[in-house]
Amino acid sequence: MPSHPIAETVASLMPRAKAELTELVAFKSVADFEQYPKSESEAAAHWVADALRTEGFEDVALLDTPDGTQSVYGYLPGPEGAPTVLLYAHYDVQPPLDESGWTTPPFELTERDGRWYGRGSADCKGGVVMHLLALRALKANGGIPVAVKFIAEGSEEQGTGGLERYAEAHPDLLRADTIVIGDAGNFRAGLPTVTATLRGMTLVRVEVDTLEGNLHSGQFGGAAPDALAALVRVLDSLRAEDGSTTVDGLDSAGVWEGLQYAEDDFRRDAKVLDGVGLIGEGTVADRIWARPAVTVLGIDCPPVVGATPSVQAGARALISLRVPPGVDAAEATKLLRAHLEAHTPWGARVRTEQVGQGQAFRADVTSPAYEAMAAALSEAYDGQQMQASGMGGSIPLCNTLGALYPEAEILLIGLSEPEAQIHAVNESVSPDELERMSVAEALFLQRYATGA
Repeated sequence: MPSHPIAETVASLMPRAKAELTELVAFKSVADFEQYPKSESEAAAHWVADALRTEGFEDVALLDTPDGTQSVYGYLPGPEGAPTVLLYAHYDVQPPLDESGWTTPPFELTERDGRWYGRGSADCKGGVVMHLLALRALKANGGIPVAVKFIAEGSEEQGTGGLERYAEAHPDLLRADTIVIGDAGNFRAGLPTVTATLRGMTLVRVEVDTLEGNLHSGQFGGAAPDALAALVRVLDSLRAEDGSTTVDGLDSAGVWEGLQYAEDDFRRDAKVLDGVGLIGEGTVADRIWARPAVTVLGIDCPPVVGATPSVQAGARALISLRVPPGVDAAEATKLLRAHLEAHTPWGARVRTEQVGQGQAFRADVTSPAYEAMAAALSEAYDGQQMQASGMGGSIPLCNTLGALYPEAEILLIGLSEPEAQIHAVNESVSPDELERMSVAEALFLQRYATGA
């Protein structure tokens, strides 16, 4: 770390940061209230609100968004004439998946091998703490030189659009000169990176029915149309032989110009098993940042344990389609639904339903705010130059903010480097990354305020 008063202050605050992240991770704030109680998310929202009040924020409020969740807002006035910066993170998290796959309990922050493990530690409760650390470091070293708006979303992982719709209905609330989205991360731990693009996404549920009810497979199998088999054929139609995504009418030939992702590095980061090949063609960067990618997220069908010898009357699946910048997510949704319906075999009845959607995003990394961030990251990372990468994930709010505030600069940083394993079991955050990125954000706010 550089020898700088900001860096020294952040270092001194790290024990407090760990204690706070421990408290925040303990909330099971999954914004799917069929899986986890709504009270867990509400408690996490109150924690964030209390933290903002402690830091002197005004107008702190729990915003009831149209999807039934809460986002936390606060405003901290700055010096007269200072620019306004919006700091974003989200406190909701992905479900822990199979808790038996976690080495330590997912909702207990646990230090192991130099990392802090727990659901949301990197994505994105760690982002909430990162913002707080940066602001505290500035307060201890001459004060915060900008006006700050803080927004912590409560349903980002669900893609249900609550905050987007709330912002559209209250267009002045989040207005800012620059927006720092703390929900991305470095290309690799220790390599300072901003995210230049995000893929958009759509979620579609498909349901196939063939019979009035299940039938004995011995008596009727071979002639009775099997809904599960029909669904498997539909899902298989979404991929070419090499695994590339193939949705009728959707361009899948994009090329990524810029920072590349070595295949060996990707295999290691993704923990691909020995002897198993990667899917698709082109460079890894092409495949994960510049092209659409379909994923079957889940299938409703009988589990193996307890299965009976039956021809299935119905089956359904949830499908995610990621789309690169330049592809309209609404049009991609139409194409995906049409593809599913066209490729359903045997005249089976098929129904599709869109359950989530977000547009892709492309940032202008040549803007003045990015220049200030480049200098801040370089200083925080001992002279290393800032890199710009893509990110295959989606943050739908970015496009909403970009449309509402076209003059605002939007920067994407965060703690989700490959070792963090966000959305997977054993998610973790590097405390060194948390410390450096907090320093970088504080230095950025200083530079941005002065135009340096």
